[in-house]
Amino acid sequence: MLLNNDRIFGMLMLVLAVAYGWGATQLPEPFGGNEVVGPSTFPSILAWILGLCAIYLIVKPDPSQEWPSAKIFGELLVVVVVLLGYAWSLDYLGFILASFACVAILSWRMGATLASAALVGLATSVGVFLIFDIGLELPLPMGLLGGLA
Repeated sequence: MLLNNDRIFGMLMLVLAVAYGWGATQLPEPFGGNEVVGPSTFPSILAWILGLCAIYLIVKPDPSQEWPSAKIFGELLVVVVVLLGYAWSLDYLGFILASFACVAILSWRMGATLASAALVGLATSVGVFLIFDIGLELPLPMGLLGGLA
């Protein structure tokens, strides 16, 4: 088994998945006992997905070992900045506005027109909010929209 870029990245992601999964088990138990969906559910799902993707990279790496161009690295930097901005603004702006901005910007950077990116951002943020807030009864931060309710 040759050690190439994908396998090294896969090993790093596997370590991250295990650490993230362990961190999810350290979250406090919900008030009132065990619930089907609690604070550790979503992080645990993400840890499993990340772990499976990491194992795939280790077992079946890409045969092409060329590094991405500077343009691709720039686009990845934009994604990182948008995701950091999303995490930073989530409490202040609230889930709907922060998610709208994040999804719209990322959709636009992937080639969507500005109008369709905005529509996807709006539909995604409101849809996911309704699923979590009403369907799963997991309240999400309202931020600036909290004063309107």
